[in-house]
Amino acid sequence: MSALFISDLHLCEQRPGTLRAFFAFLQGPARSAQALYILGDLFEYWAGDDDATPLGNAVSDALAALAETGTSLFFLPGNRDFLLGESYARTARLQILADPALIDLGGKAVLLSHGDILCTDDEHYQSFRRLVRDPVWQRVFLERPLAQRKQVIEGLRSQSETAKQEKTMEIMDVNASAVETLLREHDYPTLIHGHTHRPAHHVHIVDGRSCGRWVLADWHDDAPYLRWEEAGPPVALRFGPNADR
Repeated sequence: MSALFISDLHLCEQRPGTLRAFFAFLQGPARSAQALYILGDLFEYWAGDDDATPLGNAVSDALAALAETGTSLFFLPGNRDFLLGESYARTARLQILADPALIDLGGKAVLLSHGDILCTDDEHYQSFRRLVRDPVWQRVFLERPLAQRKQVIEGLRSQSETAKQEKTMEIMDVNASAVETLLREHDYPTLIHGHTHRPAHHVHIVDGRSCGRWVLADWHDDAPYLRWEEAGPPVALRFGPNADR
């Protein structure tokens, strides 16, 4: 089983280097994998599937072209693009996963998450997350005019950036107890997540069981991804097609 994992690309027109890296990634390393898992924040923001921007269309076309080569595509919503729905997913040939999602990779149990559910020390954000992830809230919000939705999102993004300046890095990182609870609830799998922008490999000893936790990097122009190979070492962080880290 060959699978690639990416997250936190924050694709937008203001980051042309990241866009070039992403499209090159889909044309290159992604074509050698059986599956590609996008663990949230593919886009800088998502106002709804009816927001047919040139960027959104280009991304869906490129993903669909990758799917045509035989790579299975999976998307787990992040805190920036949780409104991405089934309509766009069908066009892009994405299968939407719940958060968290337990999968099997060559007989190995692997738990996938965007990662924000683990940042439990940030109580204000967790309250906001519960609100906007509520299906009723989302239905009502998506019924509003697109221009109004974009205005609200821009306001929320501005508030979020301001709030970050007042929070410590520890508050915005995952809570160790939350990680251990999640691993215990899912029978001690390997955990892969993004969100924190702190790429690393951690080992958690939970109830005497050793559990690996891989944190994905955010994207710039170096195309960082996590590769899972059934043969050889189970995982390796790769930053670009030829550089291991």
